[in-house]
Amino acid sequence: MENTALKEPPMMELIEGKVVMMSPRPLTSHNMVLTHISHIFEDYLWDKPCIPFSDGVDVYLDEKNHYIPDVMIVCNRDIIKPEGIYGAPDLVVEVLSPSTAKNDRGPKMRHYAEAGVKEYWIVSPLSRSVEVYLQHDGHFELDDIYTDYPDWELNRMTDEERAEVKKQIKVSLYDDLYVNVADVFHKLL
Repeated sequence: MENTALKEPPMMELIEGKVVMMSPRPLTSHNMVLTHISHIFEDYLWDKPCIPFSDGVDVYLDEKNHYIPDVMIVCNRDIIKPEGIYGAPDLVVEVLSPSTAKNDRGPKMRHYAEAGVKEYWIVSPLSRSVEVYLQHDGHFELDDIYTDYPDWELNRMTDEERAEVKKQIKVSLYDDLYVNVADVFHKLL
C-alpha cells in the first residue's frame, strides 16, 4: 500500500498560460549545484540589501507566467510578498534537468528577459558549465560560457588554451562579486 501522507504536492509552473508539472525529485547533482550557488550568494549578500532565494519560491511575472527558479537574487523588496516574488528578480539561475532544459532555454528565458531580469544563468551539471546571459533591450545576450574542466582535460590543452579558460564568473550586479566556477561544481560526482 502506498503512503500518501509522505508525498509532497507536485510542483508546477505556469508557462504561457499552460500548467507544466516539474520533476518531483531532481538529481543529486542538480541539488548540489543549486545549493553551492545559493550559499555563495547568501554569504556575499549577508549584509547587503539584496536577498537571495533558492528552490521553492514562486515568481509571478504576469498572469500567464509563474516560475520557480532554482536560485535568484531580488533587490527590489517591494516585489517580495509572503507567497512569492511579484515581478522580475535581478538575477535568475536555472539548473538544467533533462525534463526542464527546453523550457529553461526557451519560453522561460524569453519571459525573464522581457520582464527585466538583468542576468540569467543556465547551469549544466552534466557539462559542468555555466552560461551567463545579460539583459539587452528586453532580450538576453550571451555574455560568456564558463566550464569547470577536469584536470585530465586541462592537461591536454596547450598553454594558450589553458590561459583562455575563465575560472571566475563576474556577477554583473556587483563590482566585487566573483564566483569560482570550481565552487559551483564542488564535489559533484
